[in-house]
Amino acid sequence: MATPADKQYSQEERLQSLIDQISAYIEHYHGGSVKMMGFDGKIVKVRLGGACEGCELLPSTLKGWVEGTVRQFFPEIERVEAIEG
Repeated sequence: MATPADKQYSQEERLQSLIDQISAYIEHYHGGSVKMMGFDGKIVKVRLGGACEGCELLPSTLKGWVEGTVRQFFPEIERVEAIEG
């Protein structure tokens, strides 16, 4: 008999959980946030908020922290893109 711990999570659910963890770190240490806005199987779309808005380090945060971490766990993802608004 299967238990709740045996539940198989979808790739999107696992990706959402990872982005939530990245966001928690950025919120705690830098006052910013990351929210997953879309995923098509190859490209993840995120919105960076809080202290990230208007920050000159936003490109480094997006490519280094967010995309770098996502691609470590999900190498099949081609890129992470920031969306406005």
